[in-house]
Amino acid sequence: MNAIAIAVLFTLIFWGMFYYSFSKDRSRYRNCHLLCMALLSLVPLMTIASGDQAGEVMLVTAWLTVFAIMIVPFFLIHNGIVMIRNEGRSAAHLLSLALGIAIFVGEILTIYNVVLYAKVFGLEAQDVYLRSPVFLVTTLIAVTVIYGSVSFLIFMIYSVFLMIIPRSKDFDYVIIHGAGLINGEKVSKLLQERLDKAILVYRKDPSPTKLIPSGGKGSDENISEAEAMKRYLLEQGISESDIIMEDRSTTTLENLKFSKEIIDSREGRKYTALVTSNYHVYRALRYCRRVGLKCKGIGSRVAFYYWPSALIREFIAVHTEKKHAILFTLGWAFWMWFMVMLIKAN
Repeated sequence: MNAIAIAVLFTLIFWGMFYYSFSKDRSRYRNCHLLCMALLSLVPLMTIASGDQAGEVMLVTAWLTVFAIMIVPFFLIHNGIVMIRNEGRSAAHLLSLALGIAIFVGEILTIYNVVLYAKVFGLEAQDVYLRSPVFLVTTLIAVTVIYGSVSFLIFMIYSVFLMIIPRSKDFDYVIIHGAGLINGEKVSKLLQERLDKAILVYRKDPSPTKLIPSGGKGSDENISEAEAMKRYLLEQGISESDIIMEDRSTTTLENLKFSKEIIDSREGRKYTALVTSNYHVYRALRYCRRVGLKCKGIGSRVAFYYWPSALIREFIAVHTEKKHAILFTLGWAFWMWFMVMLIKAN
């Protein structure tokens, strides 16, 4: 079997694994890694397929990768500044800026370690350096930042994939995930985007569809989020008979649990879609799996400057779950050990 055939085989295997897992359950975290493995399998395939230009393709790919990695912290820092200017200062709004600075520090320390190690000549001098506190501290920080950054990148790629894949247009119910109200009764821009996306899905759907605005009344709100959403839907010409309010929930999990109870109580087919902000689709699907709700996630648009910080929050929320926190920590420990052993071996 020649090299091109082997590359094609591995590419088909990785894409097949991803397709099987994705078609079974879009909310599984393994899909993030399987998608990245499938995408990476295309690199050797394209390199081998380029024939005599394989060396040039590898070189260009390597330089593009280095450039992309180096520019990421500057993009995040710029985005963080824009976020603060538009949304004000808060812990949530500082996430993009903080991650950008952390990645920049990690990249600098990585370069520092490589350059310093390369300038240390003689086995005895190398051994002294590798045992020094400077090496241990810089390696710890560099590996932590790079590991976290790569993990976030994998998460981000899958989140973007969920946003852009084609979806069916035949739904019986469309759940609209609630958000905070302005002055206790007016839908916010974020919530309006969700409602507009749900209206678009509703109007394009060939079958009769029911909209389920979901959200209870907060302590600082005059009416429930569901009621505010219903009023907006009515203003946009949606028939009241096609709106079923879920106005008891106070959390995302309750949104989906109580909406599922409404759907289960009704007769007929129950193909369901969930509309929420695009950055929130993946985690919302995880909640759907938890309550046993089978549905497709549809993301509404958010301002581009808002998206990175929001996605970072989603990443943190997923990785603070007990199972993923343990796996994330074990992965970090493995790569920390691997990098130290690799450097010492050289």
